[in-house]
Amino acid sequence: MLRIGNGYDVHRLVAGRRLIVGGVEIPYDKGLQGHSDADVLVHSIMDALLGASGEKDIGHLFPDDDKSYKNISSLLLLERVYSVIGEKGFSIVNIDSIIAAQAPKMAPYLDTMKKNIAKVLNTEEALINIKATTTEGLGFVGKGKGIEAYAVCLLEKS
Repeated sequence: MLRIGNGYDVHRLVAGRRLIVGGVEIPYDKGLQGHSDADVLVHSIMDALLGASGEKDIGHLFPDDDKSYKNISSLLLLERVYSVIGEKGFSIVNIDSIIAAQAPKMAPYLDTMKKNIAKVLNTEEALINIKATTTEGLGFVGKGKGIEAYAVCLLEKS
């Protein structure tokens, strides 16, 4: 059985936070606001995986009023999501994702993001695809107010 899931996440850019995307700390004068490290890419991937496996979203699994998740690495949360889908008998066929950010440029970090995510998901890097784009100055992303990410995944149940 094959199942498709999609995920989306968005966070506001604010001063005084580190910018973490795909498990990579990116030098920038702002970071993403959130309860955890606010890694939009990893959050969108987690929601895609959970959706494909028939689970609720990351807000149910990792509530933002639970102090144990305060500033936690989203890669650790992704590891837990991977366990959830594995316990249900699912394996990853592929993941495709897009980061939308006007700045900073994501391209120099995409390979490292891919390595980080593939390692946590115990899968080949070739099965993980990450792209980045701007919004050509349009909307809140284009105005530099936030970063968003989209992901889709295909899971197979053994």
